[in-house]
Amino acid sequence: MSAVELEPEGKLFDGQLTRRLLAYTKPYRALLGLAVLVILIMSLLNSAMPVLLKMAIDDYLMEDAVSLSAGDRIAGITRIGWFYLGLAGFVFGLRYFQAYLMAWVAERIIYDMRADIFAKILRMPLRFMDRNPVGRLMTRVTSDVEAMQRMVTDGVVGLVADLFALVAIMGFMIYLSPVLALTLFGVFPVLLGVMFWINLNTRRAHRKVRARQSTLNSYLQEMITGMLTIQLFNRETNVRKRFDQRNTDLRQGWFESVRWISFFFPSMEVLNAVSVALVLGVGGWMIVQGSDAVSIGIMVAFLAYIRDFFRPLEDLSEKSTVFQSAMASSERIFGLMDEKEDLQDPPKPVEIERFNGAVEFDRVWFAYQDEDWVIKDLSFKIQPGESVAIVGATGAGKTSIISLISRLYDVQRGLVRVDEQDVRNYRQVDLRRRIGMVIQDPFIFSGSIAANIHMHNPEVSREQVIEAAKYVNAHRFISALPDGYDTEVQERGITLSTGQKQLLALARALVQDPDILLILDEATANVDTESELLIQDALKRLMRGRTSILIAHRLSTIRGVDRILVMRNGEKIEEGSHTSLIQHDGYYRRLYELLAHQPV
Repeated sequence: MSAVELEPEGKLFDGQLTRRLLAYTKPYRALLGLAVLVILIMSLLNSAMPVLLKMAIDDYLMEDAVSLSAGDRIAGITRIGWFYLGLAGFVFGLRYFQAYLMAWVAERIIYDMRADIFAKILRMPLRFMDRNPVGRLMTRVTSDVEAMQRMVTDGVVGLVADLFALVAIMGFMIYLSPVLALTLFGVFPVLLGVMFWINLNTRRAHRKVRARQSTLNSYLQEMITGMLTIQLFNRETNVRKRFDQRNTDLRQGWFESVRWISFFFPSMEVLNAVSVALVLGVGGWMIVQGSDAVSIGIMVAFLAYIRDFFRPLEDLSEKSTVFQSAMASSERIFGLMDEKEDLQDPPKPVEIERFNGAVEFDRVWFAYQDEDWVIKDLSFKIQPGESVAIVGATGAGKTSIISLISRLYDVQRGLVRVDEQDVRNYRQVDLRRRIGMVIQDPFIFSGSIAANIHMHNPEVSREQVIEAAKYVNAHRFISALPDGYDTEVQERGITLSTGQKQLLALARALVQDPDILLILDEATANVDTESELLIQDALKRLMRGRTSILIAHRLSTIRGVDRILVMRNGEKIEEGSHTSLIQHDGYYRRLYELLAHQPV
């Protein structure tokens, strides 16, 4: 099944993205308003500093100041110098406060966003997980959110500060000399055109980088997970070549992005030089002509303003890079957030405390994709407390039956009922709370043995964990571990044997006291004889008094059930007890003989 990329170009417009990003700032609007006020004050004070230079030159250093005594001139320059230093110190304090405040707000916003993304993933059905590799989803929660974090902490605040600084500088320029200001403003159309062109191409480059980063992460996660198979089949060289290709694609994507970014700074240097030349030319000509509109102090102040003017423009380029990267990431994040949640709880769910355990399939058709039917027009009933085995060759639809009862997927046609109610009439959490499942390869999480049994359910006590472990014959091997139930196991339980993991899975199912028990893909497969005997005994205890449905591959499980359903190509072709099916001499008998490796 092909993976679905979560970043279709053009799915969301910038305006939509911006509005959705701003929605995360609503709880912090007051603090953001305070930060903007601080930025405004800081920009005004910063932009006023060249005016102090102008005052020092024109009032105390030029020939017009000869009427003042040397002491008065020195005193005036000293006062301006101390005021300049004091103003710089005050701006430093404002900058520190603003940076700390915005960092705090940004971390809260990113925390909320990451929590929403993970909650969305938890709500998505298995059909979605089938289509999207783990590495791609990890990229959404990690790399893409980190890009958003850089935008909030560096991009947004810096953008506001730089825009305020530009407005303040332009205002002071017009105040000092409208003629020189208008001369400089003539280069703005060229400047804005260059910035727009570069940003457009940078955005496209960053979109490619994010897509290729996701592809690389997905491939890396898959290869690490399958390392045993890779080494057993000596595919290291082939895997490395395929990784190199993806790594090369990512590198080329970054090169393209850097190429556009690098073009911006030389452009700014050229425009900076043009601006200085314009000020020197026009201002110098006006001074030589004896104009009172421009003085040496104004010229010096304007040269300082040119430096200050292009500095935020260069910063805007860097922030534009952060912004473009974040917008590409936000497309992917909100693409995930907009994914349809196919499995919805009903508006008025049926309330349940316990199930009686009746299960019914009523003319069920099911496919994982389109109309590639895995189950075809399937009907059967299971009475409360009855044990039923489902047998058939690989691909017969056995596992799909189990998934539909737990509503991990929804049927396309027909009904799946539990206690005479469509499973879609129950809340998913209520339905799955009353159904226990034991699978062939249970997932063992990193953490303690006890945590893997109670699954961090606060309603399950330590005594219940131990009692469940004893009931399914797991207590003996757990007690032999260095720290007993507090022994830490690694991810996927690589320090435990297959049989031990199966016993933990049985204890995990029992501790939630299920009304319906689903045993998937033969829990006793691939274990030694001693472990199999322990697991079989535990299964018999666990099934006692409960409706039990087993996906059976081994004869020891098939014989002891009340009824057997025989599946072939998604259809039920036989049904009955083991004895009656053997006597019928049909598909089940041939399958049984194949499994037993001997004639009956």
